[in-house]
Amino acid sequence: MAPTEPELKEKSEQASQAAKQFSQIFYEYFDKKRHAIKNLYLDSATMIWNGHAVSGKDEIVKFLEDLPTAEHTLTSLDSHPLIEPVVTDQTSIMVTVFGKVDYRDSKPKSFYQTFILTSQGNVWKIVSDTFRFLETGPS
Repeated sequence: MAPTEPELKEKSEQASQAAKQFSQIFYEYFDKKRHAIKNLYLDSATMIWNGHAVSGKDEIVKFLEDLPTAEHTLTSLDSHPLIEPVVTDQTSIMVTVFGKVDYRDSKPKSFYQTFILTSQGNVWKIVSDTFRFLETGPS
């Protein structure tokens, strides 16, 4: 049965609040406490980083820890509730982030990142993570 308009509004507000809180935590961990990022992924999570596919929390964390030191600046954040749960009987949302990332010893690059999150109790966990640099096209 499709959710009612008030239910959709409530789910959208929940998704917006969760996206803000989650993105603050994720990028703080990525930039300053990368070892703690493992707590944000499901054991079975998947990630695609600029076309490179990685499966499983441990492999994702190893991949991310091998990246250079970074500083992220977010310029846009969007979120949507997913009507059908991604993980059985758990609330799920999609979060899309745009911004710039400055890796040590390189020029800042624009990026976008999309997360599919699921709620386990009161904790949001990453089911899927897709990261892509935004490249400028030919002029």
